[in-house]
Order: sequence, then structure tokens, then C-alpha cells
Amino acid sequence: MQPAVCEPCGGARQAKQAAVCAGASSPDACEASALLDGNGAEASCAVMPVVEKFVSINGEGRCAGKLAAFIRFAGCNLRCSYCDTMWANEPGAAVQSETVAALVAWVRETGVECVTLTGGEPVLQPHLAQLVRVLCGEAGPTGHGLRVEVETNGAADLAELANLRQQLRGVAPGALTFTVDWKLPSSGMEAHMLPTNFVLLDARDAVKFVCAESDLPRVLEVARQLDLPGRVPVYLSPCFGRIEPARIVEFMQENGMIWATAQLQLHKIIWPNVERGV
Repeated sequence: MQPAVCEPCGGARQAKQAAVCAGASSPDACEASALLDGNGAEASCAVMPVVEKFVSINGEGRCAGKLAAFIRFAGCNLRCSYCDTMWANEPGAAVQSETVAALVAWVRETGVECVTLTGGEPVLQPHLAQLVRVLCGEAGPTGHGLRVEVETNGAADLAELANLRQQLRGVAPGALTFTVDWKLPSSGMEAHMLPTNFVLLDARDAVKFVCAESDLPRVLEVARQLDLPGRVPVYLSPCFGRIEPARIVEFMQENGMIWATAQLQLHKIIWPNVERGV
């Protein structure tokens, strides 16, 4: 008996893969097609809880100022003292259930190259790997693939996604990157950090520290303990109301932190007091 196939997404995907394999010049080409297609019907029909999706600029990080398609998922395993998206984590948050296939189609329609998967905490989503796999298989608007960024809080295990990134290397047109927070003492959540996540990072990724005045010495300690300088790009953001941005720059000067970058959240400057859709 043939397994049940969800139509149209599962059937179309299986038909596409069969066609690719039939015309493949080598077994490797067929394996690559299967890898990028994910788990067929399961991947296409997997439902994910989305609280908003929109196109804006990246407010921070390595692609700050560039247009990006944002997908924000509901729910988080932390409660940081300065969280500015707590509304997305509340039980009563308005959630739209969307399939992987629908999300990929929406990204395609936006016509942008950068995709940011955020939350909440996106790594908590059981189907995130399927979404990432399919997005990385997209050609993108210029044919060079999509830059898929996962913004994560440092307290959710990245091992599965890091393994997927290795599998996709040289196979997928797109690229997977991680922007990972290390929560400092002022957040109240530092005890939840997973140091093993930071071993998985490299020059493609970024580590972000959101700093209050009292946190600055801890930034140096953590960066050295995790061997970040020169290995992974490091960004320092001010916790608004708890430190002046100039103090971060002074601290970098005082400690010769040529490996770190001070940053401001551009979306908060351009759209002050706006929490959604930016």
C-alpha cells in the first residue's frame, strides 16, 4: 500500500523529485534534490505558529539596513527583563497557523534575498529545520539563493540546525546563518545559556550582547571563555534606559576590543515606539 500523500503540496513535491531523479546525471544529484525537498508531504504540510510576517530592514547584525522578510514565531523559553516582543510570547497572542509551503511561497513573493526567522524563540519550533531546508533550496530573486538567518536566544539547542547547515553546504544555493544572544546578568536569564551552542558558530554567524552598564565586564569574560574574538563576529547593543551607547564605545576603547562592533537597533530609531511590523 502506498503511503498517504497530502495534495497538492506532498504530491507535487514527490512528482518534482521523481522527475529530477529520472533525469539526474548521477546519484548525487538525486540525493541533493531529496535533501533540499526535505521530508516531502511532512515538510510541506507542517504547520507553524506565526504571529507576524512582514518586510522591513534588518535593524541590527551583519545585514543591518538591508531589506529582509521577517517571520516571527510565537513562544519563548526565556523571560528577559528587557524583552521588547513579550506580546508574541503570551498565551493570548494572535497566532496564524501557516504551513512550510505557504511560508516559502510568501518569501518568494516578497522578492528579497534576506530572510530572518525570529520570535519568540524560533528554534523551539519542531518544523524549523524543514522550513530552513526548503528556504535554502530556493533560488532567490537573483538566482544566488537566500540568506536565511535564525535569530536565537542562546538557550535553545542549535545542534540539529548546525548539522543541517553542514549537510546543505555545497548542495543548496542558499546559506544558513545564526545570530545568537548571550544573555548577560541584567537580563535575569544568563543561567539558561548553552555554551555548547557557541562552539557551533563561525565567521558566518554573529553573537549579540545586550548590555546594561553593569554588564560590560561580563562581556569580556564571556567572549574570552567562548573564544569569540577573531572567530565569530561580536555585536554589542545598549539596553535602552540602562546605558548610554557612548559608554559601550568607551568600554571598547578602554579594552582594545577591535574584534567587537557597537550597534544600535535601526528599526527603533526609524520607527520609535512601534513594536510590530518593523
